[in-house]
Amino acid sequence: MELLKTLARKKTYLIWAAILATVAIVLKMTLLAPPKIKAVTLEKRDLTAQVYGNGTVEAKVVVGVSSKITGRIVALYADQGDQVKQGQLLAKLENSDFIQQEQQSEAGLNRSVANLSVEQANLQKAKANLELAAKNAQRFKVLADKNLIAKQEAEQYDTTCQVAREEVARCQAALEAARMEQRANRAGLGFARSKVADTLIYAPQDGVIITRDLEKGDTVTPGMSIFTLADPRTVWVKANVDESQLKGVTIGKKAFITLRSLAGEQLPGQVVRMGRQSDRVTEELEVDVAFAQPLKNFRLGEQSDVYIIAGTKKATPSLPAAAIVAREKKRGVWTVANNRLAFKPVTIGIEDRRNLTEIVGGLANGEQVAMAPAAEMAKFREGMKVRVAR
Repeated sequence: MELLKTLARKKTYLIWAAILATVAIVLKMTLLAPPKIKAVTLEKRDLTAQVYGNGTVEAKVVVGVSSKITGRIVALYADQGDQVKQGQLLAKLENSDFIQQEQQSEAGLNRSVANLSVEQANLQKAKANLELAAKNAQRFKVLADKNLIAKQEAEQYDTTCQVAREEVARCQAALEAARMEQRANRAGLGFARSKVADTLIYAPQDGVIITRDLEKGDTVTPGMSIFTLADPRTVWVKANVDESQLKGVTIGKKAFITLRSLAGEQLPGQVVRMGRQSDRVTEELEVDVAFAQPLKNFRLGEQSDVYIIAGTKKATPSLPAAAIVAREKKRGVWTVANNRLAFKPVTIGIEDRRNLTEIVGGLANGEQVAMAPAAEMAKFREGMKVRVAR
């Protein structure tokens, strides 16, 4: 009987020992097991360095179409969204007063032309009279010198000649005054005609009407915008690029533009202008990227993303970007040797937006590099034991 009890107790102990051993094995293989990681090595890939910028669609050339005179709008010939050509009539202002002024100026010019003709005739007449008076004065002077007539009579003809000479001078002055009056009236007529012409508003260049700011019946004053006109050939994206990402960004670099209205579609572009002053708050620089092909349908102010190709390399050693970590202000990787981790600083080159990073130096070909979820990699320590997934 005692033997059976002893065997039963030993059997119980063995069962518990087996259970504890099983629990220990399970804990060792799960909670206490080294973390499982994925190991990668350097691979040669074609990489492209792309610099990101966010901005809006804008136009370099935006013109406000306005009037040079004050007037009431009586007709509008264009609307928002219309394509217009240079010289196309866009609006008309009330012009009855200016037409009356033009007609009055025309009448004044015609009158001055007639006055000019009269003064020219008067001058010709005065010159003829002077010529006759000069001959008479000379003839009677000769007779007086021969004592054939009285000197008093000869002096009378000489005085008549002097009067005729003064009359020629007066006619010449009157003729010049008539010419000046004609020039003034011609200038007045030109001014009146320009005022009439100013009542017709034409497109200053080819473009698209962005806004129609006034309507028929409104009174416009000089400088007040009736239309806003943009040149579609100068539409670009004003992108803001972080200063730290500007390396390799220069005028002429190719780029891709993504519009919010065309999500997923990349439009080719090119860097055409770079700012010379960064924003002191956001530490960003304005970079203007033009579309390779002018947009047919554009909306100024539309949100856009720009990816500038700062550089490319063929068959260069690289790693997945997730393998790169920062430790003690150094960028590097966790290498794996004999299932233990070691931090190794590396030199970074091109960072491709496909989550690939060029490794310029610090890592040999064939060295295994640890990769794991970011939360797990944050717990990595020097010499830590890991398991490499197969």
